[in-house]
Amino acid sequence: MKLTFYGAAGEVTGSQHLIEVGERRILLDCGLFQGHRAESRAKNERFLCRPKDLDAVVLSHAHIDHCGNLPGLHKAGFDGPVFCTEATADVAQLMLEDSARIQEEDAKYLPRRLKPGHPPVEPLYTTKDVEGLLKQVQPLPYHAWQQLAEDVRIRFSDAGHILGSAITELEVAENGETRRIVFTGDLGRRGLPLLRDPETVQGCDILITESTYADRIHPNADDIRVQLQRILHEAATVGGRVIIPAFSLGRTQHVVYFLNDLYNAGKLPRIPIFVDSPLARRVTSVYRDHYRIMDDEVQAVLDSDHDPFSFPGLTYVQTQDESMALNRRKGAFVVISAGGMCEGGRVVHHLKHGVSKAENTIALIGFQGQYTLGRAIADRRPFVRIFDRQYPLKAHVETLSGLSAHADVDDFQWWFRAMHSDSSIGRAFVVHGEKDSAEAQVRALDEFCDEPALVPEPGKTYEV
Repeated sequence: MKLTFYGAAGEVTGSQHLIEVGERRILLDCGLFQGHRAESRAKNERFLCRPKDLDAVVLSHAHIDHCGNLPGLHKAGFDGPVFCTEATADVAQLMLEDSARIQEEDAKYLPRRLKPGHPPVEPLYTTKDVEGLLKQVQPLPYHAWQQLAEDVRIRFSDAGHILGSAITELEVAENGETRRIVFTGDLGRRGLPLLRDPETVQGCDILITESTYADRIHPNADDIRVQLQRILHEAATVGGRVIIPAFSLGRTQHVVYFLNDLYNAGKLPRIPIFVDSPLARRVTSVYRDHYRIMDDEVQAVLDSDHDPFSFPGLTYVQTQDESMALNRRKGAFVVISAGGMCEGGRVVHHLKHGVSKAENTIALIGFQGQYTLGRAIADRRPFVRIFDRQYPLKAHVETLSGLSAHADVDDFQWWFRAMHSDSSIGRAFVVHGEKDSAEAQVRALDEFCDEPALVPEPGKTYEV
């Protein structure tokens, strides 16, 4: 058996791992590399996995850095099945359609801002490519073993990361011996609202595990409720607006769920709340379609509240005109808008109109990448650049931690220990993490693996 790591090896994005057993070739994930535009383009438009020769793709979940280049793979000649959970299939459709639309719009409008003689801007893939790829998606249920071929079977368990996320178990026969491979995808956290905790699985011959936050411990997510209540009360008192940049998938649904919980408890201040993201509105509809796979807390809420993502005073903004009207609105209100690091989407316009007013609050949720507008705001710089213009940062800035959907040190230790207690872990490959977190994960795995774990080199093939 051969393993080759074409993405998220020694880095965080672009998940793409190839398994070769005899003549069979299975790709785990096919995500977009996200980074500086030129570097991202070079990595994303080139496939080293020989798309036409792939037998299948297994998709762990619908975040763009895991699913985002599947239409490009289709465009490059891959015509086999894509296996994922039912919820992942639904969410991935929205995420890929949105990705194609953004790329098509960039190809149309970016040339106007480029210097004469610049090479043409082309999308990596189009909406038509997404349509073709979606015909190849074959959803599978959680927990049931599925025979993909005479010598390959697969089972998904809940990873607890985002809606539909899965831990993949593959059993493949080679030379009369069955080998067992476990791929965590992105492992979620225990105790996070909405989603079920990550499920544990049996030991394996080969473990491929993420390591995004393998070197830290997350704050308690329950603190977010208290912080949101305080922030909204203060805004209602001074008549200011609260701007919450939040990713359309996952973060927005968590924030709305917390606000709904405050409303049900009679603790939500009387202040209008708007979700201003067309993608977040569509993703939330998919969440509603999959209540049955959410955690026990959600099931209990549903006994008395038919929709945990809606309450009086909450409005999902639909049109661009409605979005623009918010910036002319007087008095206190809350706007939750994509994207999470303030680098694109409608939230940038809300920040443009709100950062320089002292009565306003910007509530950042989660990590803000280096060189992003979100990081500049988190660092409370005196001036921030928005649309090539400097604006004084006078708004109050709040940073709300605790909503990371990735496992931390304690979660990983719990999960590895459960796997090891059932049966051994042979060899482990640590992916999807920056240098410090990946090395911390390697050290953590020492007590659980038969062989030393390692961080694979990008593009290198390992015989196992």
